[in-house]
Amino acid sequence: MAAEGYDPSRSRVSESTLADFLRAPITGELTEVPGIGPAAAKKLAEGNDDDPEAITNTYQLIGKFLMLKGPDDSNVKVDSIEHVEKFWHWLKNRGITSYRSGIVRSIAEKVDHMMPGIYDKDMYGDDEDEDEE
Repeated sequence: MAAEGYDPSRSRVSESTLADFLRAPITGELTEVPGIGPAAAKKLAEGNDDDPEAITNTYQLIGKFLMLKGPDDSNVKVDSIEHVEKFWHWLKNRGITSYRSGIVRSIAEKVDHMMPGIYDKDMYGDDEDEDEE
């Protein structure tokens, strides 16, 4: 059994769908995020006992992603890997059962376009030419 948590290679969002999302302006509609359909949007809007805040648009979802980047309880900086893990587990806690890695990757890469350095996809690299110069 694979380890639980974020793994970009488990994303079922196609490269072309991701590229379209990254190029497009944000409309605010949650279902514009690859991997979020009507059922997932409903779960995000409902909240739960641990996190009752409703997430009803893409801006709020990005806001939640950014909130998880903050320092941990010990005031230690949260690195890229820990950040996306926290977001993946937050989605799981909200009842998102499908496409979690795709949603995380989509939001992380979109935010990285706006704020370079917030997500380092190379940390997960299986890039064959990684050692080439």
